[in-house]
Amino acid sequence: MSRVTSYESRITVRHLGVVAYEQAWEAMKAFTGARTAETADEIWLLEHPPVYTYGVAGRSEHLPDAECTIPVLKVDRGGQVTYHGPGQLVAYALLDLQRRGLTVRSLVRVLEQAVIDLASDYGIAALRRADAPGVYVRDAKIAALGLRIRRGCSYHGLSLNVDMDLAPFRAIDPCGHAGLEVTQLRDLGVDAPIEDIGERLVSRLTRYIVPAAGGMEEKQS
Repeated sequence: MSRVTSYESRITVRHLGVVAYEQAWEAMKAFTGARTAETADEIWLLEHPPVYTYGVAGRSEHLPDAECTIPVLKVDRGGQVTYHGPGQLVAYALLDLQRRGLTVRSLVRVLEQAVIDLASDYGIAALRRADAPGVYVRDAKIAALGLRIRRGCSYHGLSLNVDMDLAPFRAIDPCGHAGLEVTQLRDLGVDAPIEDIGERLVSRLTRYIVPAAGGMEEKQS
């Protein structure tokens, strides 16, 4: 069952559980297409069943071979191929960029910084790289980013590896980088439910999003 948290800054956070990728993708497009100037911004937290996705500029040489049994979808975000599966926290940022005073580049930095801050909470030194969006611990990627901007509003967002099977990453060139290693919070010593990780991520993320109006008083509904 989904859970909704609303903020006076006009951000609604939806905790959606496990949702098929195509279902979430269609819902994001429908939400963004129906937005008006009065529509509250939203962040969706969820997990996906196993699926590979690649962006509008994705290249076939980075994809798994034909014998792979995991579905492969070309989608409308930026970026190359990545893997989604249970135990990975996905955060979709459905934001009016002008309202928030954000550019695409600054939104990318906000998403990255939220993960960096969350990792720091657990004593993990994470960082961004100038040559590739995302968040890394040493040389291994822990979070991937991909966005779509439509009529000045964003959708898609980030995926953070929490406690999942990382083996499917070995069948691809993650984010278009051959031999790129991936890691996850569990392997770095974090033993916390994915729901708690989601709450922490939202707390860090909303810290960097300029309020549309009012403060940050939390309401449950």
